[in-house]
Amino acid sequence: MNEINRCHWCGNDDLYIKYHDEEWGKIVLDDKTLFEFLVLESAQAGLSWITILRKRENYKRLFADFDVDKVAAFTNEDIEKILLDPVLSVTD
Repeated sequence: MNEINRCHWCGNDDLYIKYHDEEWGKIVLDDKTLFEFLVLESAQAGLSWITILRKRENYKRLFADFDVDKVAAFTNEDIEKILLDPVLSVTD
């Protein structure tokens, strides 16, 4: 069995470990995944990455499963709903 040599930053948090083992450091060529990370990285400003990972499913829901065409068609009302959504609160 191959043991994975993990970076210290993922600690013992299951979500961080899954991210480290399955996504971190991997080449991404898929436009949808690149858009997802653009949204998530933008949201991270001032927050820890684990905070964003914990909110990832909410971002996925709010940003139309990271469908760039659907997001581009968002109205001002759609954007207002996203900005007011309590699950994206920085206090979590």
